[in-house]
Formats: sequence, structure tokens, C-alpha cells
Amino acid sequence: MSGVLGIAGYVLREAASRKFILAFLLGVTGVLVTLSLSLRIEVVDGALAASRLFGEVLDMDIRAVDVALKPVFMAAAAIVFYGGILFGIVSCSDFAPSLLSPGRIEHLLALPLRRWHILAGTFLGVMTLALFGSLYGSVGLVLIFGVKTGYWTAGPVISALLACVSFAAVYAVMLTTATLIRSAALCAALGGITLVGGVIAGFRTKIAPFIEEGVSRELFKGVTLVLPRLSSLAKAGMDLAASTPLGVQSLSMLLAGVFVFGLGVLAVGFWWFEGRDY
Repeated sequence: MSGVLGIAGYVLREAASRKFILAFLLGVTGVLVTLSLSLRIEVVDGALAASRLFGEVLDMDIRAVDVALKPVFMAAAAIVFYGGILFGIVSCSDFAPSLLSPGRIEHLLALPLRRWHILAGTFLGVMTLALFGSLYGSVGLVLIFGVKTGYWTAGPVISALLACVSFAAVYAVMLTTATLIRSAALCAALGGITLVGGVIAGFRTKIAPFIEEGVSRELFKGVTLVLPRLSSLAKAGMDLAASTPLGVQSLSMLLAGVFVFGLGVLAVGFWWFEGRDY
């Protein structure tokens, strides 16, 4: 286990040295600070009386705070979900290819490490980075609106955790790709394809009738059945962030599907990496 943690720590140190990721964290901090300083919300007896952003009136309707903030939290959840995954695909695409590059992989294999330690540590390090980034933004948002309105909810934080689960499935594809071909561009491309496929899979029942009956429709159903339904998970995250009833039939089944997909893809990568010569 120490070998896995050692590789994970290396990945985190590598991430800390990158200005791109540092710029992202500073950008999120800047958005949160700007929002906290420029947003003025007047709450009277649990109702939103008025709100101003940069001095401009946003809404004059008197509504309950939890109702008024629902669209805000839903929009924030969608941004965290899709924006976070896209950022993760771009910023983390070369971690695994870098570790598996000629010279470095030989050095790692010469250490008292098992091969699966390298892949598991890389995966753990990347997911730790994703978890920290999503929690940083979501907790900051909850604190800002909680302090200003007195309305506290863990919905956005739960939504951020769902985004991390979804990114885990996407990064499983990227990590496995790196064991086959050491290309950051290809890892990012397949990660993006997995994200798009996961969005389509969430609407498979609505899209299928528009495809001509026969082999094409059955092929579409077969492919989308295997893919994780990321758009459905995003919708569940938005509902949880807004504290509204879930619009999906079973959140546990969605999570199970993402888990099985990610575990299956990682198993392929571990199997291939164990038998490959360097």
C-alpha cells in the first residue's frame, strides 16, 4: 500500500508544480471572492426580499430563500459537473503517459514496486486532485450563500462528489489508454469521447426511436448500454444541489453502473500493463 501512496504523492507533487492547475485554483478563488464581495442579498423572515450583484438589482420578487436559490445551485452543479470533468480531462491527460515514458517507467519498475502499484497510485493521485478541486468550489459556494442568506444545504457538495465519481469512470478510460499507447492527446481524446458517450447514454431511450430500426438501432442500444449514464448522473446532481426530488429512477443503479464500467476498464488496463515488456 505504501507503494500506491508513494506514486499518488508523486502525482500530487507533479500537479502542484503545474501553473495551469495553480491558475485554475486561483481562478476559482477569484470567482468565490468576487461573488462574496459583490453579491448583496436581503433576507426577511426566511424570504428573499431583494438581491443585488455589482450594485444592480437582480430580482424584486419576494420568495422563500430555498426556492429562490434553487436555479443558482442547479446551474452551479451543472458547471461543476461538466466543467470539472472537462478540466480534468485536459489537465490530467499526461500524468499517466509521463509516468510510463521511456526511462521513467524503467526507473519505477526497478524500485520495490509492483506494477499495479504504479497504475493504482496514479489513479488515486488524480482522483485526490479531482476531489479537492470539486470540494473547494462547492464548499466555498455553500459558505457564501449560507452566510449571506442563513440557508445551509449540503446539496452542492453532494453534487460535487457525484461529479468526482463520474470523472473516475472517464479517467479509467484515459489511464487504460495510456497503458496501450503513451499519448496524452489520445488519452484526452478518448476521455472526451467517453464523456460525450456518457451524455448520450443518459438519453438513449429518447434517442433510439429516431434511429432506423434494424442493426443500427440495436448497435446504438448495445453501445450505450455499456457506457455510464453521465447525463443522468448530472441531472441527479442538479436535483440534489437544489434539494428537489430526484428526476432519475434510481441513483444507486446509476452509481453502480459507473462503478462497474470504471472497474471493468481499469481491469483491462491492469491486465495489459502486467504483461507488457519495457
